[in-house]
Amino acid sequence: MDIEGLHHVSLPVTDLDRARRFYTEVLGLREIERPPFDFPGAWFQADAGQLHLIARPDATFRTGKGVDSRDIHYGVRVTSFRAALEHLQSHGYREDAQDELSRMKVNRHATAGFPQIYVLDPDRNVIEINAATLDVD
Repeated sequence: MDIEGLHHVSLPVTDLDRARRFYTEVLGLREIERPPFDFPGAWFQADAGQLHLIARPDATFRTGKGVDSRDIHYGVRVTSFRAALEHLQSHGYREDAQDELSRMKVNRHATAGFPQIYVLDPDRNVIEINAATLDVD
């Protein structure tokens, strides 16, 4: 088997409109056309891959869990760590936020070898945002 790349990640969401706002306004993804499935959802382009949201209130969720970099998550690469950090801060994300949905975990000098930011989407799916280099202290 010769894998060309990761095609898509699929995530369950409880409120499709709320999830759409998060993925377009906070993450800046572009919604793309989705086949006419018999269940609600939305697709987004993420560089060469895609993110598929499936509206399903009875799915398995990380209910009550906070930002945890060791839990199930997916990662997106950004061109500027600094710009991503500033963008998230402009949307109310803080390292010391009391509200888990507004908290971000920032690893400027991560063991992985590249800087990382972890946030939650409105359904507590964990998202890693990383960059090739650290362009901020």
